[in-house]
Amino acid sequence: MSLSIGIVGLPNVGKSTLFTALTNKGGLAANYPFATIEPNVGVVPVPDARLDALAKIDNPARLVPATVEFVDIAGLVAGASQGEGLGNQFLANIRETDAICEVVRFFSDPDVVHVAGRVDPQSDVETIKTELILADMATVEKALPRLEKEAKRDKAAAFKLETAKKVLAGLDDGHRVARMDLTDDERASIYDLHLLTVKPMLYIANVDEDQLAADLPEIDGCTPVPICAKVEADLAELDAEEAKEYLEAMGLEESGLAKLVREAYRLLGLQSFFTSGETESRAWTIPIGAKAPQAAGVIHTDFERGFIKAETASFGDYVEYGGEAGCRAVGKLRQEGKEYVVQDGDVMHFKFNV
Repeated sequence: MSLSIGIVGLPNVGKSTLFTALTNKGGLAANYPFATIEPNVGVVPVPDARLDALAKIDNPARLVPATVEFVDIAGLVAGASQGEGLGNQFLANIRETDAICEVVRFFSDPDVVHVAGRVDPQSDVETIKTELILADMATVEKALPRLEKEAKRDKAAAFKLETAKKVLAGLDDGHRVARMDLTDDERASIYDLHLLTVKPMLYIANVDEDQLAADLPEIDGCTPVPICAKVEADLAELDAEEAKEYLEAMGLEESGLAKLVREAYRLLGLQSFFTSGETESRAWTIPIGAKAPQAAGVIHTDFERGFIKAETASFGDYVEYGGEAGCRAVGKLRQEGKEYVVQDGDVMHFKFNV
C-alpha cells in the first residue's frame, strides 16, 4: 500500500522549503504567497535501519525501502474555502491524500514576511482548521438535497442523511469530523463525501535550530513534530556519512524526515514487514492488525487469493541467527496460517497456489 501525505500551511511558513529538503526535489521556494502553483509530488524512501541489517545478511541484488508520497500543496489563506487565493484548487488536491501534515511557523526571520504580519502558531492553525471545516460544510450542504431524495426510498440512504445532518451540526460547532463521536457505521456511510476533516492531522513545528530540543505547546490536542527546514535543507546536500556526522554534531539522533515518517505511521496505524533473499530485501507497509493473507496481498493479489502459509521469523531472530537458514535450523522459522496477525518487523516468505 502507498502512503500519501498532503503538506499544507499558510504562505511563508517554510512549507515548500521543507518539501524540497525532504524529497531532495527542486521545487520553487519563494518569499511570496502561491509560489507553488501546482502541487509538487515527491516519493521518498522510508528510513529504516532494519532493511540495511537484512541486506548485510542476505547480500541482495537490490534494496527496496517502503515509500511515502509527499504532496506539496500551495499556501492556503483565510477565505480559501470560498476561493480566496487559489483555494478551491488546493482543497481538491488535499482530498486525494491519506493524511494532512500542516507546517506551522515557529521560526523567527524578519526577512520572511508572515502573511498575517506576526508569528502566531495557534492563530495559523485555527485559520487552516476553519477553512477545512468550511469546505466540508459546503460539501455536506451540497449533498443534502440529493440525500433527502434518496432517503425517501432507501433505508441506508436515510441513515446516511441523518449522519450527514449530525456531521453538519458538528462542523458548525467548529469540530473536525475526525474528532466527532461517530460510530464505524456512521463514518462508513459518509465515506463517499470525501470530507477533508475526516483525515488524520499531523503538525510540524518549523522551528529555529536552537528550538529543536525545546518543549513545544500542543497543537489541536497533540504535540507537533519539531523540524528545522533549514537543517533539513542542509542534510539534503550531504551524503549518508556526512549527514550522520552533521546530525551528531547538532546532538540529533535522526533527521526530520525520519521523525515525520515515524509519526505518520503511528498516526495512521501502520507498520512494516520484510521479504528478503538473494534477489532483493524489501520493506512493505501494512496496517497494524493485518493478517498474513492481507500482507501477502500487498505484494500481489494472487498471493492473497491463493494463500497457503507464511514462513515467518521475527526481525530479531532473523538477525541473531543469520537469516532464514539459521532460523530454520534452531526452530525459529514459524509456519503461520491465515489467522496469523503480522507483527512489525516480521520477515516473511509466502506459499500460495492459484
